[in-house]
Amino acid sequence: MAQRLPDTLPAGLASAEVLQQRQKFGSNTLAQPSRNGLLTSLRHVVAEPMFVLLVLTAGLYLLIGSRAEAYVLLGATALVAGISLYQEARSDRALQALQALTQPRARVRRAGEWAEVAASEIVVNDILVVAEGEQVAADGVLVQAHDLLTDESFLTGESMPVAKTADGKQQVFAGSAVTRGEAVARVTAVGDRTRLGRIGGLIQEVEAPATPLQRQISGFVRRMALVGAGAFVVVWGYNWWESGSLVHGLLHGLTLAMAVLPEEIPVALSAFMALGAWRLMRQGILTKQPQTVETLGSATVIGVDKTGTITQNRMTLSQLYCPGAEGAQVFEASSAPLTPAQAELLAAAMWASEPQPFDPMEQALHQAYAATATPDARLVYQLVHEYPLGGQPPMMTHVFADVAGHRIVAAKGAPEGIIARCQLAAPEQAAALAALQAMAVAGLRVLGVCVSTCKANSYPSTQEGFAWQFVGLVGFSDPPKASSAAVLRQFYEAGVAVKMITGDNAVTAAAIARQVGLHRPEPVLTGTDVMDLDEPTLRRRVGEVNLFARMFPEAKLRVIEALKTNGEVVAMTGDGVNDAPALKAAHIGVAMGRRGTELARQAAALVLLDDELTGMVTAIGFGRKIYHNLTKAVQYIIAIHIPLILAVLVPSVLSWRFPVLLGPVHVIFLELLMGPTCSIVFENEPMEPGTLQEPPRPVNATFLSLQELSGSLVQGLVVAVGVIGLGYYAQNQGYSEVLVRTLVFTTLVLANALLTLVSRSRTLTLRTTWRYTNPLLPAVVGFTLVLLALCLLVPALQHLFDLQSLTWRQLAVCAAVAAASTGWFEVYKAFKK
Repeated sequence: MAQRLPDTLPAGLASAEVLQQRQKFGSNTLAQPSRNGLLTSLRHVVAEPMFVLLVLTAGLYLLIGSRAEAYVLLGATALVAGISLYQEARSDRALQALQALTQPRARVRRAGEWAEVAASEIVVNDILVVAEGEQVAADGVLVQAHDLLTDESFLTGESMPVAKTADGKQQVFAGSAVTRGEAVARVTAVGDRTRLGRIGGLIQEVEAPATPLQRQISGFVRRMALVGAGAFVVVWGYNWWESGSLVHGLLHGLTLAMAVLPEEIPVALSAFMALGAWRLMRQGILTKQPQTVETLGSATVIGVDKTGTITQNRMTLSQLYCPGAEGAQVFEASSAPLTPAQAELLAAAMWASEPQPFDPMEQALHQAYAATATPDARLVYQLVHEYPLGGQPPMMTHVFADVAGHRIVAAKGAPEGIIARCQLAAPEQAAALAALQAMAVAGLRVLGVCVSTCKANSYPSTQEGFAWQFVGLVGFSDPPKASSAAVLRQFYEAGVAVKMITGDNAVTAAAIARQVGLHRPEPVLTGTDVMDLDEPTLRRRVGEVNLFARMFPEAKLRVIEALKTNGEVVAMTGDGVNDAPALKAAHIGVAMGRRGTELARQAAALVLLDDELTGMVTAIGFGRKIYHNLTKAVQYIIAIHIPLILAVLVPSVLSWRFPVLLGPVHVIFLELLMGPTCSIVFENEPMEPGTLQEPPRPVNATFLSLQELSGSLVQGLVVAVGVIGLGYYAQNQGYSEVLVRTLVFTTLVLANALLTLVSRSRTLTLRTTWRYTNPLLPAVVGFTLVLLALCLLVPALQHLFDLQSLTWRQLAVCAAVAAASTGWFEVYKAFKK
């Protein structure tokens, strides 16, 4: 829009002046709360239960003089803190990359040229331009205002937009939104000096509420922490009574508490969400909040706009209809000269458009007029009055005048509305409606055009006050995108219903809907129909109808709310100011990155940077993949924690000859292996075949129910039977305590590595999953085996973990038990399939 403004404006600041202003007034950013990111992260780490348990256990070892164990646990404590800090930093980097893309842009005039800059780079005395659908980036005095309305509700509490004029005094304010028109302002304040900055920086990021999955996981971890606390008290008391040693009981109780606590799960959730959003960004899909990733896999309905989403949004003037003609005539700028009636129709349609057109249809009208009009009257007429788009059906009116006082009054809008307002005779009205029907059936987007007269500076209060004369209809072709039909097929295959919601008329919308394969394009509900229905009827109808035409903001919002009330998880695409309420109301608002307005992008949860609806298919696939991988990670954690807990608990409770086989150093060793496996390896797993052919998961579904976790519980119990059974057998064979511990520990570590491989799919066997590409998996499994080998072979580590070397036969037995206790699930998957 900036390049279309007249050059009567100030030239703006030179580069050197920009630097001076920035040094003097600072950058256009609001002050953030002063905090040290590293210290904040450290405070979070120190408050983690696992960190507290490790520190307490290390302190007990120091008290009893076991310095080696104490130092190892302190080292493990530092390692746990380091892993947590790394994970948080990795997630933060992903979020910062996302936030950098969500930063608004602004257009300013500098050194006589218009440029687009980051909003943070605006300085005082910049010449700033804002248009409909954009957010004002700084405070400024209006230099020009064209039919300007701004939403300042965040400052004043007033819900209605405020009309603004360029009288040398009126201002626009940072954070407000332009709901109509356009303006040029000279910046007077930036950053904390703006009105927004002075009232406390309301634009700072508000922390999003926890999602259902986050609440479920928090509740699960809390319950497990309570179980761990209870087990700690019982085991401590029992071992104290059994052994007579307070410290011995404490150590055993703390060991069990560490084994019970599934502290990897919340870490995995935050990593999955943040990294999932980052991966979507790399696919050209900007996720405003990482929590949106969780919702994507649950989408059951998507509402799509027609123009620019389903179609190419490349408007070409194709047909003209004039009263008295037998039908619409094909328009070709290079063909024979237009008839007088056609020339009048084209000129009237052009005068009813903005002088500097932004809308693709208005641009097409200006181009057609320039190609056919001789002379070009735009050089002598100026816009002197206008009526913005309004009414139902909507229309807009412009009044132009020349220096002699001659006036042109022209309007365009929804054709049925224009025809009705012109009070045509019955035969003329029937002919016009027949032409409209024929053009709409051909898939053209049609506008009605009319003209009127008025006296100088004497304008009716509304557009309805003019006596309108019908001039004709103009039809624009906007063919569907080549990818639209395939995208809709993919939505349907994924079990996602599609609703086309458009402002176009019903016949044109139905023609495009049939071309792209929309299911049941009939019947059609209009915006007026939607508003007339009571709530129960509307809820029933939105489930039956897939095509909504002549929709306006209030009607769109009612449709979205009705779908949500029906239990649907709704995604909604949009790009304009009128789409913002529906985008905000939908579970997943989706804005277009290129042609979408700033208001639409601010209201949306997801932005398709390339404006291609195929991105939504990708996003839904990513959402499902991330949820599936998180499910695998949690099920793996549950499965491996059970044998770890029982290996600590059973020997003591059953009063084995060697009641303490695993101590804190063994538990933390396994915990350090499980953490990266859970949050790094599984996050990097590819999407399984058939994921996009599955139905959407219910939004209230959870993988933390007993039914969902039953498979993991059985897996864990079988591994526990193998590990504890081997220990019991070894003990009864008269093996030493060190050898029994070594056999149990080795088998448990090998089972952990094999369980990682088995858990890559709940339905597909290793015969399929070994072909999955995930370079992190062999790296982590190999690292696990190397660490185990070092513990068994290096004397210092043998002493630390109280282990010994094993013979090849003993190693083979451990491997066999681990393979049998984990591999049965592969047989089960093959049998079930």
